[in-house]
Amino acid sequence: MKLGRLLARLVIGGLFIGHGTQKWFGWFGGPGIEGATGMMDKLGLAPARANAHAASASETLGGTAIVLGAFTPAAAASLIATMITAIRTVHWKNGFWVSGGGYEFNLAIIAALLLIVDGGPGPISVDSALGIEESGAAAALGALALGALGSTVTLAAAKAAHQKQQAAEAAGAPTSAEGAAA
Repeated sequence: MKLGRLLARLVIGGLFIGHGTQKWFGWFGGPGIEGATGMMDKLGLAPARANAHAASASETLGGTAIVLGAFTPAAAASLIATMITAIRTVHWKNGFWVSGGGYEFNLAIIAALLLIVDGGPGPISVDSALGIEESGAAAALGALALGALGSTVTLAAAKAAHQKQQAAEAAGAPTSAEGAAA
């Protein structure tokens, strides 16, 4: 099943590259960094532009690493964090099924990433070539735990920054965007 692992890496990693470059560069009909910044702002993820770049980088670079089979558990953890954050900020309130905007698809992607980590990236990978392939249940659970932790830290920092931004606006102080424009 080495071919199956390679194909899974190519498809899943490739899809993440596509999503990340949609956000970053507007490729494949995406919103570009300005649109992604607006989305982050709407979600209350401050600072919005920094979070837009972070999500774009996580998806583009994490997807590239999955395609290459490079630092696979860390790459998967990064992508899992992005998926958990998407569930928590966008999809959870819509219920389970994707047909209603729910988190079903995000869970399927998380499971696929965990399978890649558990089985390892395979012999046609950077990890294998470097002799650093980590796989198995412990590596998969570690990627899941790091992803959950990354999402939690990101959301806590974004919430704190959003509250600070709102307090500054209420006090009449310029926001970082207004201050930069002045």
